[in-house]
Amino acid sequence: MFNGIIFNKGLITKISKRTKGINIFVKSDLKLSNKDLGVSVACDGVCLTLINIKKRIMEFYLSNETVRRSKFRFLKKDDLINLELPLRYGQKISGHICQGHVDTTGEVLSVKKIDKSYIFDFKINLKERKNIIEKASICINGISLTISKKTMKGFQIWVIPHTYKLTNLSKIKKGSLVNIEIDILSKYVKNFFHEKK
Repeated sequence: MFNGIIFNKGLITKISKRTKGINIFVKSDLKLSNKDLGVSVACDGVCLTLINIKKRIMEFYLSNETVRRSKFRFLKKDDLINLELPLRYGQKISGHICQGHVDTTGEVLSVKKIDKSYIFDFKINLKERKNIIEKASICINGISLTISKKTMKGFQIWVIPHTYKLTNLSKIKKGSLVNIEIDILSKYVKNFFHEKK
């Protein structure tokens, strides 16, 4: 379980293809060691299990299902990803509850700077577009954000300078893909009322 507040980023140093997935190697300043093997780490919003660590380089395995659902199917060496360790008991939740279960990817239609903030316009598939609720939380590349506006093709968000600087949103541009996790509470409520019909 995560809360979408990003303080760390990681650099993809290597990608190894497997028969039914890939292994990725990520260099970061996260303070992890061999005793932390098995811990979950949100990598651009995808919950992955740490299987090895050596000289600050973490190794993760991604199944084909994870690769298919996420932007990691286009991952390249030297890509920068957002990292978050799981919540600890008693820790403050500054964002919202994020599971690390990516629903889909979104395409960046535009990025506009307004004063010191940025407006990102995203396009997503019709199936997930139906789950978008204005002013609801949404997780983009592992970042807890608020939907400022629902659009014909998807939605918009406003990003403050602090978030822009600390995350890889500063690296994405028109045409970029991002990982998207719809707010789990929105999905539960929608499913509840659908079952009541």
